[in-house]
This record gives sequence, structure tokens and C-alpha cells, in this order.
Amino acid sequence: MTRQDFNRVMSHLFPGDDDEHAAVLLAGVSLIEGRLTLLVRETYVAREGIDYVHGKTGYRALAPTFIHRCITRARDERLVYLAIHNHLSDEYVGFSSVDLASHERGYPALLQIARGMPVGALVFGKRSIEADIWLPDRTRLSLEQAIVVGSTIHRLTPSPTLITVSRTETYDRQVRMFGKAGQIELRKCRVGIIGLGGIGSLVAEYLARLGVGHFCLIDDDWVEHTNLSRIIGASAEDAIARVYKVEVCKRMILQANVEADVQTLTEDVSRETVAKRLLACDFIFLAADSMRARLVFNAIVHQYFIPGVQLGSKIRCGSNGSLLEVMSANRSVRPGKGCLWCNQFIDPTGLAKEAKTDEERKAQQYGVEEPNPSVISLNAISASHAVNDFLLDYLCLRPESEALQYEHIHCLRDVRTLVTPRKDADCPECSREGRRFGRGDSADLPCAEG
Repeated sequence: MTRQDFNRVMSHLFPGDDDEHAAVLLAGVSLIEGRLTLLVRETYVAREGIDYVHGKTGYRALAPTFIHRCITRARDERLVYLAIHNHLSDEYVGFSSVDLASHERGYPALLQIARGMPVGALVFGKRSIEADIWLPDRTRLSLEQAIVVGSTIHRLTPSPTLITVSRTETYDRQVRMFGKAGQIELRKCRVGIIGLGGIGSLVAEYLARLGVGHFCLIDDDWVEHTNLSRIIGASAEDAIARVYKVEVCKRMILQANVEADVQTLTEDVSRETVAKRLLACDFIFLAADSMRARLVFNAIVHQYFIPGVQLGSKIRCGSNGSLLEVMSANRSVRPGKGCLWCNQFIDPTGLAKEAKTDEERKAQQYGVEEPNPSVISLNAISASHAVNDFLLDYLCLRPESEALQYEHIHCLRDVRTLVTPRKDADCPECSREGRRFGRGDSADLPCAEG
């Protein structure tokens, strides 16, 4: 769930009166590699004495009219109904026998109303969450973890996780910064990198040496001699043999971390089968500069709540060869925030041009663009800042910030600017009124088939 929704729920459940409160969440569904993920799209707090009343068999209960209103909304929108309440516990939480008995009485009927969608319940402690999810066949699932996606990534479980790690000196110096638990999170983390050129290869190197355990690398291009000044690990032999960039990066990652799991895809990310491989990731780095890649990346963040960052560098020269601009960019994107569409970083004209062949562009007077200038040191600024932000935010090493900001570093002027991205209230991509936010598998990604 987003940080905004989590904060709203927690302020309602724990207002400081040491009492029990309730609400209902409606969530989209994602089923990737057999793993069920629920994406909170809508929240409805239960009003005391109206929607949340004294129970007949327990302390409190949701009123039938409130339940009916929420479950029919879930049915009509193809969302999952989740009733939530709190216990006055902290790091440990679980359902009481009274809670579970009420689920046994009520959820079979709710499943009938839901027409093929799961239903369930969550119970919140102050720093813990447990779930009882009922699938349509009445199979029941508990919670692995709840993830709160804001500027930082916060994880909650039913009880504290026991930390067991093998003794190793490889990561000793960084474990001194963020602890063994942080190193375990990095080892479990699945990272997607779109584009393994000058910036993406640096990102892959940094993440591999941090100990990130799982990589999904996407790039349909191979190494050329003009890439050798920028792509980490690439050699003249790779250029001669036309080795794919992702294979060079896989080789480099495994040199740094022999235990890493590395998947490589030598296809365009705008293909549906390729884009869907990113849905198993925990974080995505967009280091490709095509409009199609931006469109797909942006959609995945808002539709599946997978946090990410768009990286780039820009060198602009005047007609006389003078430098006009030298800039690195690091643009964080989170569900409902930092949308590339709202901020006009996805150009419809550019999308149309990319959909055409070189011959079609020439015939329609688009021309075939010359490659942009690129320098490894400039790329390194963007890559290092993005990976550093990932480390601090993914491991919750700095306080949550309500204001998500883009970072732009202007090297000629020696200025670093933080820009608050705009948000269109009716954006079809990132707003709750749009077709995509938190919809998961029920909405199509903006991809080509295949």
C-alpha cells in the first residue's frame, strides 16, 4: 500500500484512545510466479457507532450496511475486499479466536457476493500486520509481508524475523552501516534494470557489489566499439563478436557476486512478455532513454506499486560546438507520485516516431537521429546518486519524506536542484480515478503483444 493510505489507516486505528477501530480496504490483485500480491487502491474508514458497532458475539463488528456497500463496490470494480481492525499490540499481532470464528461465519457468504474475487481480513499492531485471505475455493493464506511504498520502503510482518546469516567478510564494511538485516534484504531483493548502456551498466556494477541477489536485465542491443568508453566490463572482443550488453553485464555481476541470480532478456521492454518479467521485481531502474521504455516503466510503478527511478544524463551543444548544458537526472517514481506522464517526460510524438521504421521516419521527414553525446563520468553521477538513494530508501535508513523530489545536477553551473514533480488530478496513469492505479492484473500494460 502507499504511504499515504498507510498513514490514513494507522491514524484511524490508533488515535491514542487505546480502543479498537476498523476500516475496509479494496485492493487490486497481482499473481506473479505463483505469488499473490494485493495492491490497496481504496480505503474506507468505519465510523464509530455507525459503521463499527457493538458485536453480538465479539467486542465490535462492522455494520451489515457498511459491509454490503464495500463488498458490492469490490465486486463491481473487481477488487479484493479486506476488513481491517487493530489490536493494542506492537511487534507481534494475530487474530483472536473470536476474529477467526467471525471469518468462518461471514466469509463464505462474502465470497459468493465477490463473484470469483478473494476476500479477507487484516489485523494491525503498531508495528506488525497479519492477514487471513480467503481464495474463491476457500483456500486460506496468511501474510508473508506488508510493504508500504513511499519515498522509503517499509516492511511489516506478523512478528519480528529471526536473522541468521553466514559469516562472511565480503560485506563486512557495509554491514557496519546498515546491519545484517539490511544485507539480508539486499540479498533477497529483485532488481530490474532497463537499459544496460553507459548508465545501466554502472548501476548493475554498484548493485552487484552491494550484494543484491537477483537481477532482471533488459536490453536488445549489443556492444559496439563506440560503447567501450562507457559500458562497464565491455571489451574490444565483445564488440567484434557483437555480444549483447546484458550478457556483458551478467558476466560483470557474477564476477562481483558469484551467488547472484541473473536473468537476461535481449528484447525490447515494450513487448508484453518482456515487461511482465519485471513484475516479480522489488525495484526498477530505468536507464533507457526511449519513450516506449518510459511508458512501460511508468505504468508498472503505478499499476503494480513497484518503486523505481528514471536515470539519465544530457549533454547539449551549440551550433559552434560550445557546451550549453551538462546535466544528470535522478527521478524517483512511486505509486501516485513522480509520474513521468504528468511531468511530460513521455512525449506522444516521440512514441509515434519510435513505432516507425527508419525508412518510415525518413519518408515522413522525421529523419534518423544522431546519437547523443555521452561521457562515463557524467553517467556515473546519475548512477551513483540513484543507487545511493535506492540503498537508503529500500532499507529505510532515512526518514520518510512526504515530498517526493526529482534530482537534477547541472555540472556547468555546479548546481544541484530538487524539483517537486507535478501531479495531474485526473491523470489516467497515476491518479486513483484513472484506469491503472493499483489495478494489478486487471488492467493491461501499454505493450505490444508477444
